[in-house]
Amino acid sequence: MKINWKVRLQNKTFLIAFIGAILTFVYTILGMFGIVPSITQNMLTDAIMALINILVALGVVTDPTTQGIGDSSQAMSYTIPK
Repeated sequence: MKINWKVRLQNKTFLIAFIGAILTFVYTILGMFGIVPSITQNMLTDAIMALINILVALGVVTDPTTQGIGDSSQAMSYTIPK
């Protein structure tokens, strides 16, 4: 799996989706153990987390122009996001 992480981490769309997915995952795990912070108890926060999960599932984080989860050889040669 070859991914040009340096360029991906410069892409604002990727960062928003990736950070959102990580936060949602952490809150889900904490919720399973009953250690959910009180800020996540309201309906708005749950709706935002559900939306982030849907966007991640639809492929916001993955590169739709390549087969699988790796970057193409052209994307590996980038030094800045296109």
